Amino acid sequence: MKDKVFIVAEMSANHNNDFNVAAKTIREMAKSGADAVKVQTYRPESLSLNVDNDFFKPKINGLWKGWKPWDLYKEASMPYEWQPKLKKIAEDLGLEFFSSPFDLEAVDFLESLNIKRYKIASFEINDIPLICKVASTKKPIIISTGIATTDDIELAINTCYQAKNKNVSLLKCTSEYPARVEMANLATITDMKRRFKVNVGLSDHTLGHIVPIVAVSLGAKIVEKHFILDRKMGGVDSAFSMEPTEFKVMVEQIRLTEKAIGTISYDVSEKDLNRRRSLFAVENINKGEIFTTSNIRSIRPGNGLSPKHYNEILGKIAKNNIKKGTPLNWDLIN
Repeated sequence: MKDKVFIVAEMSANHNNDFNVAAKTIREMAKSGADAVKVQTYRPESLSLNVDNDFFKPKINGLWKGWKPWDLYKEASMPYEWQPKLKKIAEDLGLEFFSSPFDLEAVDFLESLNIKRYKIASFEINDIPLICKVASTKKPIIISTGIATTDDIELAINTCYQAKNKNVSLLKCTSEYPARVEMANLATITDMKRRFKVNVGLSDHTLGHIVPIVAVSLGAKIVEKHFILDRKMGGVDSAFSMEPTEFKVMVEQIRLTEKAIGTISYDVSEKDLNRRRSLFAVENINKGEIFTTSNIRSIRPGNGLSPKHYNEILGKIAKNNIKKGTPLNWDLIN
């Protein structure tokens, strides 16, 4: 299918610090119909400091309540040495493997793997040096906008353009974990397409697949969802991640939605034209007889003259004898 929605399975922290779990997760992503697997490339120091002060203290609410940022990122990070092996597993299964880097060193590392595209996570939307470095690779770049103002988005896009990289997509995102459906504000997708003139997709943290389906119907060209083998495994991202069967259903529904959207078309086949109304003789009409409202009528099928000629024909004279049930044509009209 041309220009089909690019469906991304996000592993995030759902490897649970076990390489075999990560490898099995990728295999299940492939079976579930994903186009790509996305991972995250960082170390704790890419995002935080191991310091005891008010800036880095344990979170006081939300899904990660009680976690110090440093400990959370240490728990969730994927070892760099896994990523070349996981990339090969993914590509052998026909999946694209790409990543979100969280510092400049991560970009260098991912370039050594020769990944095909990058994602900038929502919380990094204002890290202009990072965006500039990613854009300078000249590879496609997907930018999530979960906590971005329009000025932030414009600056990020312009940073890519200044690096001579125009292969930019945006993701509508609600940076809550999990997010409620009513927080999705998917009408923003159509505005983003109009305002920023780039491809727009969705990074979704709601439960279920209704939000991705609606997003695709509004023109989303990328859908990203967190993927986990089984939510019962636990882990920092388990609560808002899709299990394989759920992901497979979502993919199937997206593909059906694409078929339903189809293409812009006002074409009508000859067969369908003949299913419409046209003018027929509804009584036997003798040669020289006048066409009246009693002997001609607009009925189905469409083999006769268009009903738009009805008033034009009334009062005219029949050239020949016309049997009841004959579609009218100009050769029968004097």
